[in-house]
Amino acid sequence: MSSEGLHVPREKLSRKTLNMHYAITSLIEELEAVDWYRQRADDCDDPDLKAILLHNAHEEIEHASMALEWIRRNDDQFAEQLKEFLFTKGSITGHEEEASDKSGL
Repeated sequence: MSSEGLHVPREKLSRKTLNMHYAITSLIEELEAVDWYRQRADDCDDPDLKAILLHNAHEEIEHASMALEWIRRNDDQFAEQLKEFLFTKGSITGHEEEASDKSGL
């Protein structure tokens, strides 16, 4: 195994699985970076440094969004779920329950 977080030997994985792993791992890292920069900005007492940290967080959000869009374009299940839940109004869980009621599940 490697430090990449693979759970099976690399040679057993398809290129598609490896590429998705890279995208998911990158998304996780970008979201962690957003969290770290925001925490540091909240704790920072220097206004100039705080502005830099928040700027950096914004850049990481951009990177995370690009990774998520790549995942959407390359995984039909993700695409379906993102279409179902993103940019909707009302209760998020209520939206899921309503869809289940309509399908008779």
